[in-house]
Amino acid sequence: MSADERIRSIAVVGGGTAGWMAAATLARVLKGACAITVVESPEIGTVGVGEATIPTILSFNRWLGLDEDEFLRKTKATIKLGIEFRDWGRLGARYFHPFGPLGQAIDLVAFHHYWLKLRALGDASSLADYNVSAVAARLGRFARPPADPNLVLSRLAYAFHFDAALYAQFLREYAQARGVTRIERRIVDVTLDGESGFISSLVLDDGQRLEADFFIDCSGFRALLLGQALGVGYEDWTHWLPCDRAVAVPCALGGDTTPCTRSTAREAGWQWRIPLQHRIGNGYVYCSEHIGDDEAAATLLANLDGEALAEPRFLKFTTGRRKTIFHKNCLALGLAAGFLEPLESTSIHLIQSGISKLMGTFPGRRCDAHDAEEYNRTAIAEFDQVRDFIILHYCATERTDTKLWRRCRAMRIPDSLAYKIAQFRESGRVAQNADELFTPASWVAVAIGQNLMPARYDRLADLQDIAQVQAYAARLRGLIVRAVEGMPTHGDFIARL
Repeated sequence: MSADERIRSIAVVGGGTAGWMAAATLARVLKGACAITVVESPEIGTVGVGEATIPTILSFNRWLGLDEDEFLRKTKATIKLGIEFRDWGRLGARYFHPFGPLGQAIDLVAFHHYWLKLRALGDASSLADYNVSAVAARLGRFARPPADPNLVLSRLAYAFHFDAALYAQFLREYAQARGVTRIERRIVDVTLDGESGFISSLVLDDGQRLEADFFIDCSGFRALLLGQALGVGYEDWTHWLPCDRAVAVPCALGGDTTPCTRSTAREAGWQWRIPLQHRIGNGYVYCSEHIGDDEAAATLLANLDGEALAEPRFLKFTTGRRKTIFHKNCLALGLAAGFLEPLESTSIHLIQSGISKLMGTFPGRRCDAHDAEEYNRTAIAEFDQVRDFIILHYCATERTDTKLWRRCRAMRIPDSLAYKIAQFRESGRVAQNADELFTPASWVAVAIGQNLMPARYDRLADLQDIAQVQAYAARLRGLIVRAVEGMPTHGDFIARL
């Protein structure tokens, strides 16, 4: 790429987690070769429901060179080893979706097939017993995994719960230290080039005009650039994911900080619980057709671990994504690109992934259509795959006690998800592409956790001597428990920071 074609200036519209993750990455990659400006309005707050993450956040923080202990201190973070689901498959039932593998394959046959065979023979162990992160969460323990792959604790996988506003501030300091400019103003107009239709400048409320070669829209649900200025439409997924409201409130800590997120299915949606060092984040995601705002807030407040620390805050949303995420000289990240309820803590990952995809298709000043085409192909595919995984939680339920659950159980699901469910139900096979975010272990944990049991296991599992498989399974369970019991408690790990 010649110097004339190289992008010389980028404007990021909106701060928050998305804006500052983008700015920090650009500062790290471009190393001063491009002017980067973040415009954020003091009048617009962040949504702040995306405080739980998945293990991919570790690679992002490490790539930036962030010190993990400093990160944990500055963002009031705790450790997350997975998600506990309550009342999803049926009332009174619970299961755990852990990070990391479930057992270990034997002769290339996934371990869950042997577990299915053992279960048919009366074995009462759960799949979670064969996952290090699940056992550590159950016992409330944590230590960073060792590098030695021969040690069972090396299979422990983790992520974080953190204060999203503090994380944005942490990244802002990082980005500004590397030359990113911050403008605290409100955008009153967006001007387009009459010939190309590209965004040419942003008009700020003090009359200043900010020009740039490329624009990143992190303006939240408004999608000020991609949606409003460029007119890119929105694909509505409410027919599959009918929840369209959330009410959130922090509360005081009650007891030890547990190293997992909790999701409890309610009458018209589900409630999250995210423990931080200084508070617990709580929220109720619900469908407004089946419950009113006041009743939703009352349900949330009645199910807190401690005293509410603020007034309940309400959010309205439409689940879905932009039909195009990279259009002309503008790319959207975060809520401006789309919204999926935070049931599997994917919001921050999708920001991170969107930034990574941009680095892989980084355009020139003319923003060649082929770059946008490839970006959109991969980004839209990931949105759709995550969507299917979230729908799985709703449609694979036995609940019929309320209108929402009867509706979800009977709804027609995307063909892509229907195929995966049919494959798993028949043979225990997880049918997916190699590049999907959620691994086969995740699909197995949620499907079996919600009582979607396969009719059979892999026929190759019958080639192993059953007594040896039983002995192996027992040894693995014991090895995991003994190793985890040697770790400090999660509370002690955090306190040592």
